[in-house]
Amino acid sequence: MRLFLIIFAFAIALGCSDAASTREANVSGSNGSSSVPAKAAALPVYGYEIVNTYPHDPQAFTQGLLFHDGFLYESTGEFGHSSLRKVEIDSGKVLNKIDMPSDKFAEGITLFGDKIYQLSWREGIARVYDIKDFRLIREFNYQGEGWGITTDGTNLFMTDRTHIMRVLNPDTFRSTKMLAVMREDGKPLMQINELEYVKGEIWANIWHSEDPEILGKPNHIARIDPATGKLTGWINLDGISPEDERRDIENTLNGIAYDPASERIFVTGKKWKKLYEIRITPPKA
Repeated sequence: MRLFLIIFAFAIALGCSDAASTREANVSGSNGSSSVPAKAAALPVYGYEIVNTYPHDPQAFTQGLLFHDGFLYESTGEFGHSSLRKVEIDSGKVLNKIDMPSDKFAEGITLFGDKIYQLSWREGIARVYDIKDFRLIREFNYQGEGWGITTDGTNLFMTDRTHIMRVLNPDTFRSTKMLAVMREDGKPLMQINELEYVKGEIWANIWHSEDPEILGKPNHIARIDPATGKLTGWINLDGISPEDERRDIENTLNGIAYDPASERIFVTGKKWKKLYEIRITPPKA
């Protein structure tokens, strides 16, 4: 009987040991590695070189910028000062201009076909103009704020201050899809502003990206996959126009225009005195 009890106790102890080993294996994984997710790899951060500098209207509160047939088209904001402009690059001269009503605050623009789409901030109205003469063709209504807008030639992409990017039908201005843009640390990338479609990516200004609560990196442009909303990298333009930014904290980087024929890239900011043509440089090792 005593021998039986000894054998029984030994069997129980062995069973407990096996159970503990099984639990340990389930936590660590079959290969013995931890199940805690690995830290996301750092995204590439590209630099820049200034190729050319051009004059820019220091009273233009730039909200949108695009390039077409040798000219820049610019949307300027602020109540009582909002407009759509055609601008000569070399001189900064305004060749054509249409003002928004004084109770409207203009935001981003994009070109779809021969039509310019221009957003308004909190008024929930998108205006559509003929690019040739700025004739107002129609207006769309939408919910929420309007910030940045661009196109891939098929869809429109629009931001609204949050980390959500709406994919829109150009004919109806109705959302067909929503993309969530997240930072590397998994937090939402807020305050996505002016947008530009560049070689299959969406490049996005981040309003006050220097704010630690937003990004903590001055003058950074996000590179976004338009199919998924996933960040693919950053462009660091820190220090590109210090004089303009010192004049007013709101003189933030805002305005990206791309010339696909010559692959030129233009950037400026709210009430900046200069427009910059830049070349993107590879990430530092």
